[in-house]
Amino acid sequence: PLMHQLSQRFYFDAAHTLNRVVEAEPSKRIHGHTYWAELLLEGEPDPATGMVVDLGRVRQHIERLRTRLDHAFLDELPGLGVPTLENLCSYILGQLQAELPVLVAVRVWRDSTGDGCTLRRTI
Repeated sequence: PLMHQLSQRFYFDAAHTLNRVVEAEPSKRIHGHTYWAELLLEGEPDPATGMVVDLGRVRQHIERLRTRLDHAFLDELPGLGVPTLENLCSYILGQLQAELPVLVAVRVWRDSTGDGCTLRRTI
């Protein structure tokens, strides 16, 4: 069967520290990034609406989440853990999957460094 995939992208600016072995000194200091996140939503369109999910509703959920992430100090964000790209993907998925059951993947990346991470789940 054919499956439709929709995506919605957003960004947030946030600061963090990271205790690591490589590039250790700059990472231990508070520094910030512009993060991009993309949600991938998958499913069959509702026959009545023709939509897998109303993207306006998706944007409402994103905006509520974005207000918690934008200009935050990620080290202090409850429920995130260590502020890695991996944990940001898990956090975003965890925050949105109840409201968006068709959410199948979250990608988080930083254009400035070329780093990115994708978390996928099966439904």
